[in-house]
Amino acid sequence: MKDLVQLSSNLLETAFILYLIATLFFGGGIRENRGRDKNAGPNRWSKIAIFITILGFISQLGYFILRWIAGGHAPVSNMFEFTTFFGMMLVGAFIIIYFIYKLNTLGIFALVVAMLLIAYASMFPSDISPLIPSLNSHWLYIHVTTAAIGQSILILSFVAGVIYLLKAVDTEAKGKRSFWLEAIMYTMILAIGFMIVSTAFSMTHYKADFNWINKEGQEKVASYAMPALVGPHEGELLTENKLNPAIHMPAIIDAKRLNSVIWTLITGTILYWVIRLICRKRISTLLKPLVKKVNLDLIDEVGYRSVLIGFPVFTLGGLIFAMIWAQIAWTRFWGWDPKEVWALITFLFYAAFLHLRLSRGWHGEKSAWLAVIGFAIIMFNLIAVNLVLAGLHSYAA
Repeated sequence: MKDLVQLSSNLLETAFILYLIATLFFGGGIRENRGRDKNAGPNRWSKIAIFITILGFISQLGYFILRWIAGGHAPVSNMFEFTTFFGMMLVGAFIIIYFIYKLNTLGIFALVVAMLLIAYASMFPSDISPLIPSLNSHWLYIHVTTAAIGQSILILSFVAGVIYLLKAVDTEAKGKRSFWLEAIMYTMILAIGFMIVSTAFSMTHYKADFNWINKEGQEKVASYAMPALVGPHEGELLTENKLNPAIHMPAIIDAKRLNSVIWTLITGTILYWVIRLICRKRISTLLKPLVKKVNLDLIDEVGYRSVLIGFPVFTLGGLIFAMIWAQIAWTRFWGWDPKEVWALITFLFYAAFLHLRLSRGWHGEKSAWLAVIGFAIIMFNLIAVNLVLAGLHSYAA
């Protein structure tokens, strides 16, 4: 089993490297297209890029299959497994969209998001553990995979929305539109900041243990992989010569994960301003050349179709299948668990998205901004709810 796990990990790393290489080739495809006719079709850079992307997807699919064989169950039962599957489905959805629309720019942004998801997953324990009783069900495969596929398709609408906004918004002008577009870029830099700070402390083998009391009044031990800026409820530092936090969180908040969020904000903000000071431009202005030849109507159609397909798939997996499984596992369809609440919020938001587009004519830029908000809701559900709020789905972290 150890050999299979190691091989699957190697395949995942290979996939990440291939996605990175493919992103660079898609960039080369954009550069070569600048002097070509719009109807000339994909150039050699683009053909190589999509070929490498498919190789990466096959490699990640191999990781998924081998991990399934090694664990005896679908590898979607914890944050590492779910997030890597999420990233794989995003790449799969992009490949299908690419063969329909042949958009190099979409490849750059979609693959960057996929790589961020995989990198984010790598910060969680990757050990294969036996399923707890409530997860030992075929509904694990049905509910979780369908919800992930739906959300990955919805994220393509965000990718299309960002491309639309980078093209349509004057990033050098002062105003709300340019401000909020730059805020999106800042958020992406925060994700990179999380990877940097996590990797840095991991390389130093930093570890600080705390005794703490959970909301049931039980004594637990929490191991911090980063210096504790905030401590757990009634926390007592056990490791010598480590930072002792001045602030302790209530038991309902997962202080260890909140600590990761704070470190991310600090590191990402510093990184963002370093880039700004060196380049003397907004991040959105730096990315503007990538979208110079984008057809706004076409990219708007990509975003709309992504929601049109992703919304019913997510509804099926994230709500309907989830409620059926909840009845089987916990003898109730709904319990107002944080994860359930945010799944409902996601459903209501995208229902409103389609209503506003079809009934109120919210096309183009308005639709792009809605796609960005939808992505923020999905990411809050994936990251903040899992990292900060304790609930019935905490086993997945």
